[in-house]
Amino acid sequence: MASAPLPLAAAPIHFGTDGWRGVLGVDITVERLLSVAAAAAQELAYRAPTGLNSRKIIIGYDRRFLAPEMAEAIAAAVRGCELEPLLTETPVPTPACSWAVVKHQALGALVITASHNPPEWLGLKIKGTFGGSVEGSFTAAVEQRLAAGGISVPINGVTERFDGRHEHLEGLRNKLDLNALMDGLQMMGLKVIVDPMHGSASGCIKELLNSSKQGLVEEIRSQRDPLFGGHPPEPLAPYLNQLIAAVKASSAAGQPAVGLVFDGDGDRIAAVDEAGHFCSTQLLMPLLIDHLARARQLPGRVVKTVSGSDLMRLVAEDLGREVLELPVGFKYIAAEMLAGEVLIGGEESGGVGFGMHLPERDALFAALLILEALVEGGLPLGARLQVLQERCGGGSYYDRVDLRLADMASRRRLEALLNETPPTTVADHPVEEVIKTDGVKLRIGPSHWLMLRFSGTEPLLRIYCEAPCKEDVKAALDWAKQLAEQI
Repeated sequence: MASAPLPLAAAPIHFGTDGWRGVLGVDITVERLLSVAAAAAQELAYRAPTGLNSRKIIIGYDRRFLAPEMAEAIAAAVRGCELEPLLTETPVPTPACSWAVVKHQALGALVITASHNPPEWLGLKIKGTFGGSVEGSFTAAVEQRLAAGGISVPINGVTERFDGRHEHLEGLRNKLDLNALMDGLQMMGLKVIVDPMHGSASGCIKELLNSSKQGLVEEIRSQRDPLFGGHPPEPLAPYLNQLIAAVKASSAAGQPAVGLVFDGDGDRIAAVDEAGHFCSTQLLMPLLIDHLARARQLPGRVVKTVSGSDLMRLVAEDLGREVLELPVGFKYIAAEMLAGEVLIGGEESGGVGFGMHLPERDALFAALLILEALVEGGLPLGARLQVLQERCGGGSYYDRVDLRLADMASRRRLEALLNETPPTTVADHPVEEVIKTDGVKLRIGPSHWLMLRFSGTEPLLRIYCEAPCKEDVKAALDWAKQLAEQI
């Protein structure tokens, strides 16, 4: 079942863009988790805002193998820091823990999850007092505490539990008119097919929308499966054959459908339109921008990552909204959400946050707003996106390839080449601009660019491309792969 050969020795404890993750039983062990949880809890207490007289730390977990047991174990580490663990009764989407932090005025949250990583992985995410992921300076301080040693001794005891799932869903119910949403979907005759990929968002949309409307929502792959059906629980087209087939079958039977898919811990989203076409946040973000700015008339700027589609900017500027482009990683978006008025912030990989909600990705809330946008427009997803694209500059195509390089030396050579002498042409197209916000982005023309970005910890190159036609996307990606393989 392993997606790659298992390492024979544990990697150093290091936090990535959102948490610490590794192979269960090698990198992630009870002993290491106890130390990391204690260091994180101590840092949360140390950084508590003035006036926050709380000792509570929210603890949540997903549906992965041993996640409940590891969550119970780190509660002892939190007690050992003279703090109070508050543990979810059931597996929960990670955004439920962010919601709980704010609701209970806790110091923060520790979430046992490996998000969208392969089944053999586990990890720990840290949420701050504001409900979002902590920044890099925080995780660097946690790593420093670990290096210093002598953190604390775990203390066994009875851990207080709470219904984090219910609290989160109730919070979502209070933010939207779900009765009007259900009535609108029924009037359109639009079926909602949900694929939680066996993860912790299972049952949530069905519970929110299907309490009285029979047949409105269908859910697949809802049962717990720590192997996730043989694929990483990541909302990418190659892993969604069952959802695509279900949507196509419904549409062929005369009832158009929209598919909604969540990753393993419920903070990333993607969709499938009525024709069975995969729709990443490259398409969903423009739809949400249009709905929130035009239909709902909500205030704020649009924040996107450098790997995000040009269509996001085109839609935002069409509606008179400022657009800010940041490096890849939702923590950068969250910082902007805390600093000023943001309408929506999102990244190419499926994470979307909203100024009217939390400074954090919440795929369930995003899903409800997508459905609300479809009802407002009176069209299913594919038709609605086509209208939007025609209004704001025409269609574009996008794809991404993750290329594993031979070794770290190859990575360093390619990185030096791109930084020192970036290409002047891509697949016979001249490069108009080189952008180094994150990695190297080669701007070729309107809605036409290629971006190369390296993993921080392994010889992995992520190649992103947007172009006016599928042929140009394929040509650029093939060109980039050939460049990388020659180094």
